[in-house]
Amino acid sequence: MQKKTIFRVKQVSQNQVRATFLGIVLLTIFTALVVWPQGFGWFSRFKVHLGLDLQGGTHLVYEADVTAFADSDKKESVEGVRDVIERRVNAYGVSEPTIQTNYSGDNYRIIVELAGVKDVNEAIKMIGETPLLEFKTQGVAPIVEVNTDEEAVNEPRALAEEILAKALAGADFAQLAQEYSEDLGSAQNGGDLPWVTRGEFVPEFDQAIFDQLKSGEISKELVTSQFGYHIIKKIEERVNESGEVEVHAAHILIKNENADLGNTIWENTELGGKNLKRAYLEFDQNTNQPLVGLEFDSDGKDMFAEITGANVGKPVAIFLDGFLVSAPTVQEAIKDGNAVISGNFNASEAKDMVRRLNSGALPVPITLVSQQTVGASLGASSVQKSLMAGIIGLIAAALFMLFYYRLPGLVAVLALGVYSLLTLALFEIIPVTMTLAGVAGFILSVGMAVDANVLIFERTKEELRDGRSLTSAIENGFVRAWSSIRDSNISSIITCLILAWFGTSIVKGFAITLAIGILISMFSAITVTRTFLRIMVNKKIEDKLWLFGLKKKGE
Repeated sequence: MQKKTIFRVKQVSQNQVRATFLGIVLLTIFTALVVWPQGFGWFSRFKVHLGLDLQGGTHLVYEADVTAFADSDKKESVEGVRDVIERRVNAYGVSEPTIQTNYSGDNYRIIVELAGVKDVNEAIKMIGETPLLEFKTQGVAPIVEVNTDEEAVNEPRALAEEILAKALAGADFAQLAQEYSEDLGSAQNGGDLPWVTRGEFVPEFDQAIFDQLKSGEISKELVTSQFGYHIIKKIEERVNESGEVEVHAAHILIKNENADLGNTIWENTELGGKNLKRAYLEFDQNTNQPLVGLEFDSDGKDMFAEITGANVGKPVAIFLDGFLVSAPTVQEAIKDGNAVISGNFNASEAKDMVRRLNSGALPVPITLVSQQTVGASLGASSVQKSLMAGIIGLIAAALFMLFYYRLPGLVAVLALGVYSLLTLALFEIIPVTMTLAGVAGFILSVGMAVDANVLIFERTKEELRDGRSLTSAIENGFVRAWSSIRDSNISSIITCLILAWFGTSIVKGFAITLAIGILISMFSAITVTRTFLRIMVNKKIEDKLWLFGLKKKGE
């Protein structure tokens, strides 16, 4: 006669069961608040992060020119490009970018996927833009004899009046500024000035752009200040984060004979962005104005010390993308390798400048070879179909469990509800970027959660057929099923780890969501389902085996 294996199960007190049940209820409420679409209070910070195929966005493929590198250094140089691009898109706040390299023969490519970015040109600018930082010293200005007779005094105003008439007649303002403006800093940018708040320019200029002009309007008369005659164009107006009104304007300046601006000629130095170690934001302790701090590398430190030492009492100009942003006068030689950019910019513009400077230059030239925009309508359709597939799958699994296992099936359905909330909440908290492949992984994990319950209930039915009591059969069923559930799930998790390590971004999304789902399904089957059954089973249903899909004893 074959000897049967007897499992001795440690008895659990009712207080322990109730405490576990209460913990599950509280955890379910918490995860439901995380998953709730509208969200409120602290829970509103959590949301589903949709990938490119669901949310829509931009897909770009760049090819790197590595001909200047040795074969052994080519992959490393392309990885450097990938790192710089990743820093740039992260600095601009793009959510969950996917940036990967692809090597095929002599083709070295970088694939960039930016979910939520619909403007391809914006994405290309974000990735390909390399800020040009230059340090220039004051050159020798040509000697000009100042004529103080009445005709000479009136000549600048006459020229300014002529330019104003051209601007009001519809001539290109930027071209006029580049041709005539004697503000060399803004002239190179078509007269363009940075965003400013009231009080950053001379009073006459402030009054014109804040009180007199509308957006897009050119001043009808010359604006005279201590610097000369201004033709002003107000481009646009906005309210910044601090609630202050800011204005973006452009101007053309014709100096009068008393303007102490000089015809400064700026000469290039060897110091530039290539020597920049890092940029950072700080504030002037006296005026609280935002400043951009610069820290140079060892070569830049020596060059900056030499430049400042040779120009004590003279200005050293800082140009960014050809625009003069600051020309501080050197008080003494600066030997610690640190500089500060000050100018008429607000905190937001200073932060933007820091981001651009820190993004660095691309170590390898890249060429855009492919661009694609995934529309939001396609993503919405994919989400709708995926949700429908998931709902149909859950309903089918629930009906099967209810029909075949009855009361345990009902418990399994409740446990599946808890499982779904836990899994979705984890996706939002981690967060996990959901793609179509990720949705497929989640739906597959639902099936595996059902599979664990099936194993448990079949073991329980075997125990009942052997004549055990209902309580003992349930406990033994869980114990006997555990080894099978553990081994199958561990093997599946190992497979997920391999896929996540070696797979592409699409495969990784599938593997990660499946792995998370498997781990939660083990908790759901072993802890949640068991606790619900322990709460429900009592002496009243001890003999009602039909609730478990079996006939009564003796029948």
